[in-house]
Amino acid sequence: MSPDFRNQISALLGGGNTDDAIQALEAYLQTSGNDDEAYLLLGNAYRKCENWEQAMNAYAKAFEINPDSPAKDAYNMILQILNFYDTDRYNV
Repeated sequence: MSPDFRNQISALLGGGNTDDAIQALEAYLQTSGNDDEAYLLLGNAYRKCENWEQAMNAYAKAFEINPDSPAKDAYNMILQILNFYDTDRYNV
């Protein structure tokens, strides 16, 4: 991934334009499917939209390509969020 494209995606995400970032990343990945950093950014964009399934899929693809990717930590973080159960908030 070129630094210019990375900066463009970061600017989109920082500006709250997650839909545009997702579209740009998905288009990029159609031609450069083995870019773990792009999948990590795609997962981050989906996470901002609270689209947990798509975020987890993107993170899983990133650490499939690169086992040392920080996407593995992000994937595990989503699992913790989804598995959170607060017994104080439920009548048992």
